Amino acid sequence: MSQVILVTGAARSGKSEWAEDLAINSGKIVVYVATAIQNPDDPEWQQRIEKHQQRRPQDWITLSVPMELTATLAQSQPNICLLVDSLGTWVANFLENDDLDWENTVSDLLEILPLVAADVIFVAEETGWGVVPAYPIGRKFRDRLGSLVRQLGTICHPVYLVTGGYALNLSILGVPLPSSQS
Repeated sequence: MSQVILVTGAARSGKSEWAEDLAINSGKIVVYVATAIQNPDDPEWQQRIEKHQQRRPQDWITLSVPMELTATLAQSQPNICLLVDSLGTWVANFLENDDLDWENTVSDLLEILPLVAADVIFVAEETGWGVVPAYPIGRKFRDRLGSLVRQLGTICHPVYLVTGGYALNLSILGVPLPSSQS
């Protein structure tokens, strides 16, 4: 039986490092699923990507998967641990898609998860703790990512929140919300 884990938290909270530790301790071959699109014209973005690359063990396999996450999960093998970093970047890659296309993309992802042979660790940003963005694309991103994280939270076990230098296991400490979404 495969395990699906969700690690969520704020920017620079340590969520990626916690997810990497979980992957190392899985005892499986780790495949790092990078959702970021490299941009040589953005040196600060490239530095962030390089920092993640330098932290990874040399024996990890890296796949660049900015869009085809569902297909990547579907093709996985039981001896693998897929570390998907990050869902926020993956959501951002779909912001130009209309709402129906996005809903179908999410539905496809959620439907495949129970069939995935590998262990999966998702890393996701918490973006909804601040003010409502004043611009439409910011609201779309925040709402899409927040909804996706909430839906994954009902499927994943455990779910971790990383903040203040601690990883909190919400599956133990928290109480699940009723299934209806607002």
